[in-house]
This record gives sequence, structure tokens and C-alpha cells, in this order.
Amino acid sequence: MPYAPADAHIRFALHPDHQPAVIATTTGPTADAARSHLHDAGFRSTGPATMVLARIDREEPHYTAQAAEQLRRYGFTTEIDPALQQEIDTEWTWANYSMPWCSRAEIREVGAAAQRIHDDIAEGRLTIHLHADDGHTTMAVASYATGVRRHVHLHGENHLRQVSTSYDTEAEAVAEFHRLYSVAVRPGPAPLTDLEQAIRRLLAGTTPSTSEETSAPATEPPVAEPGEHEALLAALFDEERQWERYRPIDETTIASHESLTLRVEFDHEARHRSDVAWTVAEYDGPVGERLWHATLSAGTPVPLILAILQYLDAPPLTTAGRPEEVLHAAAWQPARHLGRTTWTTPDRTIAFESSPHAVADRWMLYGGEDLDRAAWTIRLSSGVPHNLVAQLAGTAANLLPSPTRPTPRPLPAPAPGLPPTVPAPRPRSR
Repeated sequence: MPYAPADAHIRFALHPDHQPAVIATTTGPTADAARSHLHDAGFRSTGPATMVLARIDREEPHYTAQAAEQLRRYGFTTEIDPALQQEIDTEWTWANYSMPWCSRAEIREVGAAAQRIHDDIAEGRLTIHLHADDGHTTMAVASYATGVRRHVHLHGENHLRQVSTSYDTEAEAVAEFHRLYSVAVRPGPAPLTDLEQAIRRLLAGTTPSTSEETSAPATEPPVAEPGEHEALLAALFDEERQWERYRPIDETTIASHESLTLRVEFDHEARHRSDVAWTVAEYDGPVGERLWHATLSAGTPVPLILAILQYLDAPPLTTAGRPEEVLHAAAWQPARHLGRTTWTTPDRTIAFESSPHAVADRWMLYGGEDLDRAAWTIRLSSGVPHNLVAQLAGTAANLLPSPTRPTPRPLPAPAPGLPPTVPAPRPRSR
């Protein structure tokens, strides 16, 4: 099939108000041909020379890279803004993905399927008849305009929405939906999620109202700057003489505590937000079993790393309270999901997640402008001292700028029969 002459320039950049959405700006005599290719790649027109890619699965940089490569093959000139290129080069992952057994490629496949469902609903190819909340997520019964077994049940929201069951007739699909969800059934589609609303505004070329923008003043979420982790590591050895340095290979430094029960490993090559920069572990003796471990990504704010190191060196003799009590006192907002509870700061830049039945990720602390694409993550295994978790929670709460930090609420009364415990001091070698 012949193509129009590729005499156009396309510049890709992150959207200034909704990252990682992408804006494509087209110029040149054959810009219309380039825009046609971009439309096939999911971009939608927002102006005479601009198109936006805004996806429900937050994979805009990945699909932008594919679109740019295709345009180059057709002979068009493409330019990718450096900030967007960094996003393309960063292999990120969801901070709290509900299917942790999936590989990165499988996560992307699930997201692509959810994107197709989202587009089918938005463009009228899929009609929602009823919805229900099953206590964990949103369910729906819907019908495609065409196709075989086109009447379906949908499970989940945003990047996790999937077709769970297909039916031959609408009557069968609706009857089964009523049987499954009974009094929870509501007519029509569920209210749009925050992400769905944001995408609709972007594609319509509108922005939030002035009242929405000023109701919650924007604050820069805390993220470590380049070099801060290296400086902290150097200070650890310069100021804390109880740590001994080893560097078995150029990219790794190991700090071993004089008690021979603590080990900290630092990866000098960690650069992107999902890269593990610090690994911390405690053992029950110099040659004993590991009691617990933690990993901290490259963007983790220095005060949180320092809180862990200080706790390891000198565990407090008094309890700081349960982590949940500390978060409650700081006015963090809890949300309960299947098997986990997530606490978020009022400005939604930091989240603390508790998964009581998990082993590897018993606790997770993460933050950034978009909590679904966390700029940094701390993961703590089961066995971690609750005093350390509470200390981390308190340090995280203090990371918030004072204008947005609300007045603390009174702590709930402690549960009967659960007095606070006082951890014994760790023995030191002489």
C-alpha cells in the first residue's frame, strides 16, 4: 500500500498536567498522514497540531516508543523530549499490583485488555447495563454491539478490568448478575474513577476548574536527589564507627555492623525508581538465620533510610505504638482491600500498605506524584520489628510540608489485653 510522502516532524513530550500521558505535536506538509498513524496507535486529537495519548493502564511511554519507531520506519522525523525518554527507559512496576505472580509482560497484557474495554465503553461499542460493588471492586454486566457471545460480566476497575464470563443472551447475563450480586446491583454504569475522569478531560482538551486546582495546594512529593544516597553511605562510615565497609565488587558496598547480626548492601548502579538501591537484613546471630529483610529503591527519601539505620544501631527501649496508631494520629486515610489495608497521606503523595498474610512484602511504603507509578518504594518482610515500622510511619508523616499536614487526631484506645511491649536491647560485641 503506498503512503503519502513522509514530510512531517512529530515531537513527543510528557503532558504537563497528567503524567505519564503524552502530547504529540505535528508539523509539516504531510502532518495529516502522521496524525492518521498516531490515531491508529491510540492518540486522539486535541487541537489542529496536537494529539494526546492517555491510557487507563498508564503505559503511555511504552506505546509512544512503539509509535515513534513506526513513524520513523515510514520516513517521518520524530523527536522525543528527554523527560519522556527517561520514562521510556525506566522499567517501572505497579506499587501494589493485585496479581504479583504476573511477569512484567503479563502485566502489560492485562493492562492492554483493560484499555480495549475502556475504549469500547468510551466509544459506544460496549454498553453497561448494571453494576455492583462486591466489597472489593466493581462488577458490571454489559453487551457489545457486535460479536459472538457478546454479553459479558466485567470484573475490576481501570487497568485491572477484565471480562470474567461471556453469555449467549443479554437476559442470561443479566439474570446471572442479579443472582450473584443480589441487593448490591445498581442500574447503569458505575461512577467514573478518578483516572477515567482525568482521561476524559485530557481527551476533551479541558483542565480541572480553578476551584479544583486551588482546593488542595500542590506540593512537591519527597524524592531523593541524585547523590544523596551516596552521601548518606559515606556519612554512615565516617560518623558511625560501629559499621565496617566492604566493597567486593565496584558496584556494591556492604556495611556490616559490629554486632555481626546486621548487614546493609548498597548498589551504586541503581538509577531508576524501581531499581533496588539498599538491601537491609537482620540475623539471629553471626551465622544464624535471617530474621527479616527490607529493600529500598533508588528514589527513597534520605530521612526514611536514616530512620532504618538509626533504629538498627540503637533500637528504642520504649514502644512507639502500633504502626496503624501512628498513621491514624497523623490523619492518614485508610482503605481496606482484599487481604491488605492501604493508608495514604491527605495529599495522596505517600502510602503505607499492610498485608498481614504476606511474607515477602508484609509492609510497603511508597510515594510520588502518582502512587500507581511510585517514585520510590520500601518493602519490608514479615518478622520486621513493629517498632521499626512505627518509626518509619512517623518519619514518613513528617515528610509532609507543614501547610498540608493536618492537626493530629487522638489515638484510639488500645485493645484490651494487648499492653505495649518493650524490646530488649541488642547485645553488642566487645
